[in-house]
Amino acid sequence: MQLFVKDLTVIDFSYLCPIRGMVGESWIVDVLLDGGLDEQNMVLDFAKVKRTIKSTIDNVADHRLLIPTACSEVRWQQQGDRVWMDFTSQQGDIHLACPSEAFALIPSELIDFESVNKFLQQALKEALPANVEGISLTLRNEIHEAPYYHYSHGLKKHDGNCQRIAHGHRSPVTVFENGVAAPKWDEYWAKRWQDIYLATVEDQVLVSSLALSPQAVVNDDTHYGFHYQAPQGDFQLAMPKGCCDILPHDTTVELLADYMAQTLVEKVPSSDFKVIAYEGVGKGAIVSKAANVAVSK
Repeated sequence: MQLFVKDLTVIDFSYLCPIRGMVGESWIVDVLLDGGLDEQNMVLDFAKVKRTIKSTIDNVADHRLLIPTACSEVRWQQQGDRVWMDFTSQQGDIHLACPSEAFALIPSELIDFESVNKFLQQALKEALPANVEGISLTLRNEIHEAPYYHYSHGLKKHDGNCQRIAHGHRSPVTVFENGVAAPKWDEYWAKRWQDIYLATVEDQVLVSSLALSPQAVVNDDTHYGFHYQAPQGDFQLAMPKGCCDILPHDTTVELLADYMAQTLVEKVPSSDFKVIAYEGVGKGAIVSKAANVAVSK
């Protein structure tokens, strides 16, 4: 007997890639269970599927930075609940010092659907009742018609897991100029924020002030430093400058949509703009900005 649940959850996370650097991602999770019927004549109550499987997946991978620990470009060490991470990519070296729960350590050379699938299935093995004999996961991207970008960020004021300094999303954006779809602006933001780290200036510090690992040989000429305290602990990050866009405010999706709309009005003062910005799959913010043109009397 098989039981399936499509769109069980969405994993919003970032991962380290030797070519692209730090990449924000959003994957949809489908689940297929094999097993016999229990005393309720079910393989597993759908409520338990959502409660047990979704919560397990969320706990081990969602809003974390996924690290391919078998990759030769990764160096990491842990002392107690703190982890120091150093990573070499074609975009530049990335260095972090964070609580251990900010990371998911994937025993693979690369982060991809297959390696994460194996990692999640291992985590789920002991969470399911005895009558469930097998579990199969499908990890997939949402199909986008609009252009999209991959971004990573951290929200220190958030009371949940968004406070982790390096988690991310794969997000489409749709812009309307004077009420008409404007794909050139969709493409502008997709290109500008492709594989970007979006930071707030409030969290920016000198790289030399960070307590990174001894292997982190970086300076303020090549990297930006970010540091904040949040309920889950102390978060520190050094990112290559070319991979960052530093904004004057927090990087919630509401403020990102507002920033995009305001930037476009400043570029084209004679136009009205509406920006529909997503945070991963199926959620986001809409901001409209009127033309910034003085009218003579």
